[in-house]
Amino acid sequence: MKRLYILTLMLFVLLSPVMAQTSKIEQQKKVIANLERSIAREERQLAQLKKSKASAEKQVRSLTKQIERRNALIRETSRQIKQLTIEVRNSERRLKELGGQLTTLEQNARELVRAAYRNYRFHNHLTFLFSARSAAEIARRIAMLRVATEYRVAEMRRVAAVRKDVQVERAKLAKRKDELSATKRRLDNQRKKLRADMSSAKRAISSMSSKQQSVMRSKMEHEDKLNAAIKQLRKLTKGNKAGASFSNMTKNLHLPVVGGRVKRYKGNMAEITGKEGAAVISIYEGKVVDVKRNKVNNKYDVYIAHGEYITSYANLSAVSVAKGAIVRRDQRIGTIGSAVNISTMELEYKIVFGIYAPSPEIKMSAANCFKKE
Repeated sequence: MKRLYILTLMLFVLLSPVMAQTSKIEQQKKVIANLERSIAREERQLAQLKKSKASAEKQVRSLTKQIERRNALIRETSRQIKQLTIEVRNSERRLKELGGQLTTLEQNARELVRAAYRNYRFHNHLTFLFSARSAAEIARRIAMLRVATEYRVAEMRRVAAVRKDVQVERAKLAKRKDELSATKRRLDNQRKKLRADMSSAKRAISSMSSKQQSVMRSKMEHEDKLNAAIKQLRKLTKGNKAGASFSNMTKNLHLPVVGGRVKRYKGNMAEITGKEGAAVISIYEGKVVDVKRNKVNNKYDVYIAHGEYITSYANLSAVSVAKGAIVRRDQRIGTIGSAVNISTMELEYKIVFGIYAPSPEIKMSAANCFKKE
């Protein structure tokens, strides 16, 4: 019984991380399924645009959205491949451990069978019983023989149970390997479609005049800016003490993207690019006055009040602060988001930073914040 308990405990310890990993894979499948549905919907819309001979600008807009969504699908599919690869390795390790247990149990079972056959062939049981010197000793020896028989039966059952576990684990491993291969094929297919989308977008752009391209780029850049009324946010900053030492003379601040670089300044705005997964930080101590999901690009916008000044951080893929939170200077508030470069149709990672004074009459310069004293 003790050995059976230990074996059961070992199997539980082995299976606990397996269940957690399986749960992660199932969650990842849901994320991928949602993205695939979104892309399928956008593909239908794009097909209708082409069929109706819609303007090149509309096609580019649709393709841009689809390129970004497809890049997201590729990222999530790559993540699923990593999870499946880990599970395949874990399954192979479990199968090896179960195989070792089965070998040990089978060797023990064979030895028990050989011993039982020898006892049967040479009448050892009878000799063992009749050599007893009293009825009480005979009873004890009968009990000992029963225990030995029960132990032998239990060992045979354990062999059968572990053998079944090996079969189940082999089936799981085969299933995960098939799933991994299918996921890799889907990833290759999505990459081919992404290249086709980029080629289509470039062709659509090349069919437009320079003026049309300039107007479209201006429109799309404008749409990527903040979609909330700063006037309303200014009302929330009245009397704010967090970061009250900030002013229009504050300089020598770190860029809001760790390891990032400024792509361009435009008045109170700055477009800052960085690496995938780069942290976005608050440039100064302050209070988070709002966190919004941008309906245009499906990303997050964060607004932080420094005294009665406001800084905005648009196009975050994820946020790590909530409305009302007090943040320190250089504290992480989220993760840089992706966007499609309209000129090249390549994916890049960027945020749009903005800074606003307590009064709209005061003009702010984003470049001044990051000037070295």
